[in-house]
Amino acid sequence: MSDSGDSDVSWIFYKDRPEWSDLTPVPENDGPKPVVVIAHSEKFEDVYDYFRAILQNNEKSERALQLTKDAVELNPANYTVWQYRRDLLQALGTDLKSELDYVEAVIKQSPKNYQVWHHRRVLVEWLKDSSLELELTRDALLQDPKNYHAWQHRQWAIKTFGLFDKEMEFVDNLISEDVRNNSAWNQRYFVMNNHHGWTDMNVQKEICYTLEKIKFVKNNESAWNYLRGVLLHDKKGISGNTIVTSFCEELYLNKCRSPYLLAFLIDICEEAIKKEETNSLYNAQRALELCQSLATKYDKIRSKYWNFIGEKFRKYQKSENI
Repeated sequence: MSDSGDSDVSWIFYKDRPEWSDLTPVPENDGPKPVVVIAHSEKFEDVYDYFRAILQNNEKSERALQLTKDAVELNPANYTVWQYRRDLLQALGTDLKSELDYVEAVIKQSPKNYQVWHHRRVLVEWLKDSSLELELTRDALLQDPKNYHAWQHRQWAIKTFGLFDKEMEFVDNLISEDVRNNSAWNQRYFVMNNHHGWTDMNVQKEICYTLEKIKFVKNNESAWNYLRGVLLHDKKGISGNTIVTSFCEELYLNKCRSPYLLAFLIDICEEAIKKEETNSLYNAQRALELCQSLATKYDKIRSKYWNFIGEKFRKYQKSENI
């Protein structure tokens, strides 16, 4: 969907349509000294000159509704066109089910367009019917698992209409297909946070689930981040869960040097220091050594960051020795 309709053999310009002869087109007003003049096609200028005319006259008609369709096809991100189309739908009492079909077609053409997803949301709110939203967003996510607008719309529909029942199954499938799918891990957290809740049992179940996924791919930032998020809900904290600390130490002993593992061990050390529960494994000295190995070998691209974090543990060491 772009400004590329000039090759349409059957296209008739609005200025050449007898049924539009009563309307005077309104050209774009860029002011007396436009900084940058955008070169639009003749079709684009024709459609938008007539769109400005109906807008100026506040015309509420079927022909105006059809005109907004042509305007959307040429620029699906134009907020004013979508807003006026909504005004027309309400004024004309248009069948909103057919509008849903139309919007679905536009979404398939422009899946990362904020305006079209917003239009969809308004229609669903008007109809109070979310029965098509999970399937629509699933199809969009099959095309692009990281489509932010599709995820946002899906979360909105799930939360607004209580569509949580099969969402964890959907997320499980996505993570099984691609364990690094950060959006799917984010959605898992959304479902836990808004539906299942963080009971002690759920926290432990999510920890076990995540550790299994880390075991499968150790260098997966998404799973490590999710583990951190889950442990925020563990009363024992990041350093007090022996299942997690044992898992991390076993990886370390088996020569795993994933920067995410090392960063996690640093966090455990820091929490132990703050709780004044340091021991032979978790203390400022070990954290400093881990920072140095990240800076010099395992995460050199962020060496300045790890050197900065290392300084913090040097201060901890000094205060311990006072």
